[in-house]
Amino acid sequence: MRDPRMSAIGKGLRRRGRLMREAVSPPRRNLNAVPAPRSRPADEQYTAPRAPRLVESPVFVLSSERSGSTLLRVLLNSHSRVRAPHEMHLRTLHVELTRDFTAEAMKALGLNREELEHVLWDRVLHLELVRSGKDVIVDKTPANTLIWPRLHRCWPDARYIVLLRHPGAVITSLTKRRADPDHEAIRAEVLDYGERLEEARQSLDAHVVRYEDLTADPERTTRGLCDYLGVPWESAMLDYGSKDHGAFRPQLGDWSSTIKSGCIRPARASHPGVELPPRLGELAREWGYPAE
Repeated sequence: MRDPRMSAIGKGLRRRGRLMREAVSPPRRNLNAVPAPRSRPADEQYTAPRAPRLVESPVFVLSSERSGSTLLRVLLNSHSRVRAPHEMHLRTLHVELTRDFTAEAMKALGLNREELEHVLWDRVLHLELVRSGKDVIVDKTPANTLIWPRLHRCWPDARYIVLLRHPGAVITSLTKRRADPDHEAIRAEVLDYGERLEEARQSLDAHVVRYEDLTADPERTTRGLCDYLGVPWESAMLDYGSKDHGAFRPQLGDWSSTIKSGCIRPARASHPGVELPPRLGELAREWGYPAE
């Protein structure tokens, strides 16, 4: 009769041997598994040549948040030749190269991750333009202001509308919009946008519009915009409420009752108690506003 102790010892030795073999063996690959995103390749030093663009001269509205960019969008979108959809957030649309060799494969095609993203962005704009049946496309995402140098690399022939609003009014609007406003963070945010707007204003051949002027004299302001875009002015632009501009909802632009009214209303001034940091005061004066 077999000694049960020896049987247990033998079983334990076999199990230990199996575990040791698994520990030193390479892991089995699941050929059907989706590759996990990896960190961006180390050879980002490679600069890919610019691929041909389907949309050579898109238009970007550069502004801070709460500066009237949705009103500007719907006025432009009411033109028979201009398509200005909701905020497209191109800067959050990324391409991931999920294998080490993918970057080398793309490099052999004259592409890198950044240029692949540019091709994707361009395709999105072109698709929207084709669907609309129009010939000028405008993207008014405020966060584009933070990446305007990259937009300029992607589309050297792009056109820009710099939309300004008194920084104090922007602070007031952001403070009212947020449930538990962090006043210091709001001032820092408005300053960050302001600095980037000023960089763009000084660096680009942009058409500059002030929100206060747009609401006070919309016909004159939109005529100037049409001249810049190379399209004839249309009175229907001022009756934006009669057009379909898609849903007004969060993350895609302003969704307040003001924009939903279909009417152009005078710009609201900043709260008299708003104190601008010194640099924001300088920017306000440079943009033609009183700093107080």
